[in-house]
Amino acid sequence: MAAKTNPWARRRSRRALVQAVYQWQMANTDAGVVEREFLESQAMEKADVAFFTELLRGVLGDCAGVDALFVEYLDREVASLDQVERAILRLGSFELKNRIDVPYRVVIDEYVELAKLFGGQDGYKYINGVLDRLAREVRKVERQGS
Repeated sequence: MAAKTNPWARRRSRRALVQAVYQWQMANTDAGVVEREFLESQAMEKADVAFFTELLRGVLGDCAGVDALFVEYLDREVASLDQVERAILRLGSFELKNRIDVPYRVVIDEYVELAKLFGGQDGYKYINGVLDRLAREVRKVERQGS
């Protein structure tokens, strides 16, 4: 039987992930440097390190592929997105597509909350709309069951 995941540890990981992807986007730093910096920081205290590492490497390792998941649901170019919104959409899209063990509603809710925390005043509404439309496509089976 697989070990039960700790939702609080995942939440801490997602918060650190938004910060790490944002930093990578802004500073254009090597992905390995960003990963090491965060793994050694207090941001990862009580976080799910394996989850953090998987998502960070997945997003930074195939950024163009991740962007392609959500680009059709945008009303502007990816490059025109606010940096925080871009980081959150990248992470949420990757998680929706690749972590089917996490219910799509949990993924959307978690990133909407992070958009409220880190993003602009109404950015969370945009995040919610884009991720919801993506979930309709990549989580069809799960959505039909709910």
